[in-house]
Formats: sequence, structure tokens, C-alpha cells
Amino acid sequence: MTSAERFTVEYAAEALKELRKLDQTVARRAVKAIDALGINPRPSGTRQLVGFTNLWRIRVGDYRIIYTIRDSELLVLALRVAHRREVYRSL
Repeated sequence: MTSAERFTVEYAAEALKELRKLDQTVARRAVKAIDALGINPRPSGTRQLVGFTNLWRIRVGDYRIIYTIRDSELLVLALRVAHRREVYRSL
């Protein structure tokens, strides 16, 4: 990836719904982390989810952001934003 390539960041309906439910401070931190994925979709501390071919997660305090990367389309799609005890339940 060259420095000119930037990924487009999109939010799934479920992620937007979950963001609206969060405390404003946590939601701001989550949005900032998600938007930063446009520059580097695999920052340090990111983990690929075991058992899934293209699902990744990043931590924001006690919250997790589950997302997928479509390298061919230069797209990052945020799928879920929820507390760590809840985020993996419906995957």
C-alpha cells in the first residue's frame, strides 16, 4: 500500500445502532479508532478473530470493534461496537 492509498471506512447498520447506545465519551473514542482504520486497517494491537477468515477486532477500553477489511475495494466496514462481554455473541 502506498501512502496515497487510503481505505474508505463505512459503518454497518448494527454498528451505528450500537454506537448510538454508548456513552458519548466512549462513542467518540470508538469513532476515532474506526476512522483511523482508513489510514492503517491493521494497526498494532489488532487481532484477527479465530475461526473467521476476514474479521478483525480492535480494543477501545472495555469495548471491542469488530470489522472486516476488503483489500480489493480499499474498504473497511465496521460491523459491531459493543462491550467485550457482548460483542462476540452474535457473530
